[in-house]
Amino acid sequence: MPDESTPRRPRSQTVSEFVRDIKETADRLEADGIGRGEAKLLSTALRELRYAFKVFSQYRGKRKVTVFGSARTKPDHPTYQLAVEFSRQMAALDYITVTGAGGGIMEAGHVGAGRDMSLGLNILLPFEQSANPVMTGSDRLMTMRYFFTRKLMFVKETDAVVLFPGGFGTHDEGFEALTLIQTGKSHIFPVVMVDQPGGTYWKRFNDFIEHELLGNKLISPADMGLYKVCLSVEEAVQEVTNFYRVYHSMRYVRKDLMMRFIKPISDTTLAYVNLNYKDIIWEGDIARSEADPMEANEPHLASLFRLRFKFDRHGHARLRHMIDYINEAESQPTGAGKMDV
Repeated sequence: MPDESTPRRPRSQTVSEFVRDIKETADRLEADGIGRGEAKLLSTALRELRYAFKVFSQYRGKRKVTVFGSARTKPDHPTYQLAVEFSRQMAALDYITVTGAGGGIMEAGHVGAGRDMSLGLNILLPFEQSANPVMTGSDRLMTMRYFFTRKLMFVKETDAVVLFPGGFGTHDEGFEALTLIQTGKSHIFPVVMVDQPGGTYWKRFNDFIEHELLGNKLISPADMGLYKVCLSVEEAVQEVTNFYRVYHSMRYVRKDLMMRFIKPISDTTLAYVNLNYKDIIWEGDIARSEADPMEANEPHLASLFRLRFKFDRHGHARLRHMIDYINEAESQPTGAGKMDV
């Protein structure tokens, strides 16, 4: 018999039922003899997540891009200016910029986007980090005690992660995003690494990934498609927005993956993906579908077009490649485009 830590796979539960489960779990804490430190951690984490969910819920219909980079980058540095311009262009395309709300690249992202197109997830630190002038006093600023709750919100709420040169934290966030996508623990979204023209920061990172990780067979060749290095703002903006040219979002419904698109998928493209992506389907075919009743809690997405299939839940890099193919094919004026698979 599974213990209490085993994830349940019940019918679709209501919000009220999940809240009841949270209360029941909380009631067990004292009986378990939990220590004060653990109780404080759980209480604080739940409180800050609840508040963050409340703030982000106001912008649920807006696309968002999370920007990472060094808190120590000065305003006169070229990458600071790149981050300003990137976020300015994304705001013009109606994307909200989410950052850690500190200085450096985080400040640059908010300077470019402006206060009304920014969200901030500040972290309490004994040094270095305080909210930047753009976000200070804003009701779009959330201050969090724990990195793990903050990191959850960065990934859960984003439609793209864009990294500028930074320190340990930048690489931590970048690798976590890639790991979550690769293992299917998050939705699929673009991960973009931006450097100034002629810059070597992300080039050397990419060399390490190719030579050490791929070269030693620690990742698959398809995993290299989970991120892209860009040497201009325009290229970075295009990488994010192109991902949503046709593709919209995805959701699991029981054992099926529902992929949602803003336009119908042609017969030619459907035949092509069925032929060339069999390796990520464990049974049946990729087929068109109406919205499933289990998607009733997302009525604003009911009109989107869908493909439904039994994804093997292993080949997430290949799934990303399939999305790229569909975006390219369905953006062509006549039928399917061409991509190597």
